[in-house]
Amino acid sequence: MKIKYTTMIVKDMDESVKFYRDVMGFEVDSQYDLGPAGTITLLKGEGETMVELIKNPVDETGLFSVGMDVEDVNATVKELKSKGAKVTMEPTPITVGTLAFIEDPNGVKIALIQHH
Repeated sequence: MKIKYTTMIVKDMDESVKFYRDVMGFEVDSQYDLGPAGTITLLKGEGETMVELIKNPVDETGLFSVGMDVEDVNATVKELKSKGAKVTMEPTPITVGTLAFIEDPNGVKIALIQHH
């Protein structure tokens, strides 16, 4: 399991992209317009891990989740459950693969993603 991205909910997408690009030195990898559901920008730094910025009308500003890339999300969820992990969303198909969420003891969301 490796960290794939960190997701943050932002108030102002342009201001946030400018900060991560111009101040922190990240490059914009891709952007997605979800219409009324919001916008997503993926930024890449050194290595493979990305920062995902989301602006939407639902979630509070701040750290949303840490995304982990897994080879088999169903097997990973089963193993983590057996070790006492709190599963907050069972494996669910999404456009890029399958996604599940667990929560750490502090309430931090951990996204488990199996890409196609």
